[in-house]
Amino acid sequence: MFTAIFGSVEQGIIYAIMALGVYLTFRVLDFPDLTVDGSFVTGAATAATLIVLGYHPALATAAAIVAGFLAGCMTGILHTKAKINPLLSGILMMIALYSINLRIMGATTETAIGRPNVPLSNVDSLFTIFFGWWGNLGIDTAINNVLISIGIENVPKTWGTFFIMIIVTFAIKIIFDRFLKTEVGLAIRATGDNDKMIRSFSANTDTLIILGLGISNALVALSGALIAQYTKFADVSMGIGMIVIGLASVIIGEAILGTKTIVRTTLAVIVGAIIYRIVIAIALRVEFLDTGDMKLITALIVVVALILPKFFEKRKERARKAKRRAERTLTSEQEAKQLA
Repeated sequence: MFTAIFGSVEQGIIYAIMALGVYLTFRVLDFPDLTVDGSFVTGAATAATLIVLGYHPALATAAAIVAGFLAGCMTGILHTKAKINPLLSGILMMIALYSINLRIMGATTETAIGRPNVPLSNVDSLFTIFFGWWGNLGIDTAINNVLISIGIENVPKTWGTFFIMIIVTFAIKIIFDRFLKTEVGLAIRATGDNDKMIRSFSANTDTLIILGLGISNALVALSGALIAQYTKFADVSMGIGMIVIGLASVIIGEAILGTKTIVRTTLAVIVGAIIYRIVIAIALRVEFLDTGDMKLITALIVVVALILPKFFEKRKERARKAKRRAERTLTSEQEAKQLA
C-alpha cells in the first residue's frame, strides 16, 4: 500500500505541472481550453521521438515545451483571429493534434508513417541520467533503512524521482507566481476578469489570450514529456481525459486550501493533483474496481469536489443567518425590557 501511494505522489507531482497549465486557462483566462488532451500527447510524442532519434533528453524536453507552446498559440489564433468560439477552437486543435502526434511519433520509423506509440525502454531519459548521479549519494538506502526500522517492509526502489520533481515543480510554481505578478501577467489576469475593461486601456487582448494559451499548453506539454520519460513510453491515447484530471486537481486543491492569493492557489493546485492521484490509487485497490474504471472514478471525484464546497457553503450561510436572527431576537428582547 505504501509503495502504491508513494508512486501516486510521484505521478501527482508531475501531473501538477499540467494542472498549473489548466489553472491558467480555466481560472485566470476564463478560457475553456480543450487543447490540453492533445498538447499533453504532443509533449510526450515530441520528447520520446527525439530521444529515440538520439537527441539529449534535456533538448528533447525543451522541444516538447516549444511544441506545446505553438499548439496553444494556434488555439488562441483560431479564437482571436478567426473568431471561432473558444470551446470549439480547443476541440478543433485537439482533433488536429491527434494526427500531428501520430506523424511526430512516426518520425521514428524509416517510412515516417504515423505511429501510435513510442517505447523508451532501452534509451536514456532525464530520470535515468539523474538516477546515475543520485544512486551514488546513498540517500535511498538511508531513507529505506529508517522506513524498514519502523515496520514498513515494501519500500520504494528510489526516492530520486520524488525529490527532483518536488524541486522542478515548485521551481515552476515560483516562476509562475512571479509571472502572474508582472505587468504582462496582471494584464492576462485582467483579460480573464474583464476583457472590455483591459481593452479600454489600449491593451491588445488578442495577444494576451494567445500568449496565455501558449504558456498553458507549454506547461501541459512539459508534463506530458516528463510522464513519457517516467513511464518509459509515449502513446497517442495517453491524453484522453487529461482536461478532466487537470480540472479535478484545481477544484480539489481550491476546495481544501482556498484561493485567497495567487501563491496559495497555485500551491492548492499542486496539492490537489497529488490528492487526486492518491484517491485514484486507493480507489483502484477496491476489489470490484479495475483500471478500466479510472475515468468513471475521475468523473465521480470531480462531481464530489464540485458539490461538497457548495454544500458546506450553504451550511455556513444557514448558520450565519441563524446567528443574525438570534442576535436580532436578543436585541429586541433587551429593547422591550428597557421600555418596560
